[in-house]
Amino acid sequence: MGLTAEILNRELDALGAKDARVGEELARIGYPEPRLRDRGYKTLLRTIVGQQVSVAAAASMWNKLVAEVGEEFTPACLLERDFDTLRACGLSRQKQGYARSLCELIEAGELDFDAMPADDEEAIAELTRIKGIGRWSAEIYLLFAEGRTDIWPAGDLAVQEGVKRLLEIDERPNEKECRALGERWSPHRGAMAIFTWHFYANPAL
Repeated sequence: MGLTAEILNRELDALGAKDARVGEELARIGYPEPRLRDRGYKTLLRTIVGQQVSVAAAASMWNKLVAEVGEEFTPACLLERDFDTLRACGLSRQKQGYARSLCELIEAGELDFDAMPADDEEAIAELTRIKGIGRWSAEIYLLFAEGRTDIWPAGDLAVQEGVKRLLEIDERPNEKECRALGERWSPHRGAMAIFTWHFYANPAL
């Protein structure tokens, strides 16, 4: 499970004490809601299903998939379904390829969500072996499902825009620049990422 409200608030209090600008905005807009996801393949499968479609379309596809394979489905359940069956659930050929990549790695014993590497970069490398899972998706999983406290999804546009506004810089930083700027908030960058989304959604009146 990800960063609980208690842990998130504690991390942000530490950040606010260290960074006056963060402390000032924390006092103005308050603490963000925690973003919690279940650990395991279903959360990443849901990420794959939701890629490049609306929230409503993703929910519809997921519901159809669960209706087909059952609430307690295993990776093997999905691998047993043929192309047309999964297509009827709304999964394109590309998404089926990504979903099968995930399930095949688990079935082969090459990916264990209960024993991810403790090192964040190693865990990201492990997750990005899955077709269709890039660095951003891996970072979001580690932040929301594992609650890793120093994950910094610097490629996220809302994080970049939040950093731009918070630090009052002229241009929105690119991923490389945002990663460098985020170093100042280590080892609390996970909480800081959640706070930048919160700050981005709460502009000054």
